[in-house]
Amino acid sequence: MQISDLAPPYIRGIAPYQPGKPISELAREMGLDAANIIKLASNENPLGVSPLAQRAIRRVLEDLARYPDGNGFELKQALAARYGVAQETIVLGNGSNDVLELAARAFLTHADSAIYSQHAFAVYPLVVQAIGATGIEVPARDFGHDLDAMMRAVRSNTRLVFIANPNNPTGTFVRAPRLEAFLSALPRQVLVVLDEAYNEYLTPELRADSVAWLKRFPNLVITRTFSKVYGLAGLRAGYAFGDPGVADLMNRVRQPFNVNGIALAAAAAALGDTDFVRKSYELNQTGMKQITDGLARLRIEYIRSYGNFVSFKVKDAGGVYRGLLERGVIVRPIASYGMPDHLRVTIGIESENARFLESLEQALA
Repeated sequence: MQISDLAPPYIRGIAPYQPGKPISELAREMGLDAANIIKLASNENPLGVSPLAQRAIRRVLEDLARYPDGNGFELKQALAARYGVAQETIVLGNGSNDVLELAARAFLTHADSAIYSQHAFAVYPLVVQAIGATGIEVPARDFGHDLDAMMRAVRSNTRLVFIANPNNPTGTFVRAPRLEAFLSALPRQVLVVLDEAYNEYLTPELRADSVAWLKRFPNLVITRTFSKVYGLAGLRAGYAFGDPGVADLMNRVRQPFNVNGIALAAAAAALGDTDFVRKSYELNQTGMKQITDGLARLRIEYIRSYGNFVSFKVKDAGGVYRGLLERGVIVRPIASYGMPDHLRVTIGIESENARFLESLEQALA
């Protein structure tokens, strides 16, 4: 027997999350110049970091010998002011992945089950399996969440339902009335984790005030991130809103200092950088049209997306992915999401989008 055999079977059975390939790794593998590689694999903001966040980062560098504020007071204060919530409803995390795990750790045991959709974010089954709870994957409808089927899947031991809106990696979106109806019909002993990592990319008419739903649904947790539109993916800062009692339990299982001092300062500053967010949104709208028009020109089927990425279908997705890598373009294979014939591309700046489309056409040929 090996020492690793002592770990529980559900831990040994975990397939680790596979992130997008780094530029440096591709450069080493294929002998390419890193400066000529474009990465459109991880839904990062092509405009980089918010200028206000950059200034905040420089201000706190001299304090790195100190532990960060374990309560994250300034960031919570900024979030409370922006969204009109009390600070005791806020949970901070090392990216929104962290708060997703906190919800699972606070509310699941080996005897419980959690529900998530087919083709939904890979972290949901990972955090459920890591606890030894039972994961229930509900078949998707048109690559999106089938809320009726998810409702039917609820068992007496179900404690969590994960809903990504918009969903990654498919980009699908559930409109507010359907979500509200689902929340209204769901048993109150089931906690809904509404993952809104891409909320800021929605057009104004699609943005619902989901935070206001917290007053009506104490079994609702909303998670968001600073990794996407705010451009802070490398710092890892996310947050959740929930009923004070729910937030308290999540904070009890949260590690001390789980968000570092630079991330706290940068996130608080980025939250107020409305000009940067506007530019990022507008760039994404323009780039989305550029990419989807190009895919249509190449007669490539794609899934309409409400995020900052598009998943598209090609024959021999693995071969096309390799062909793009050889041309210095990194996209994301999503076979692990049950979509072996699809690849996902992040919306970049205009020149990056054009190069992706040109390289795709060459790889297909």
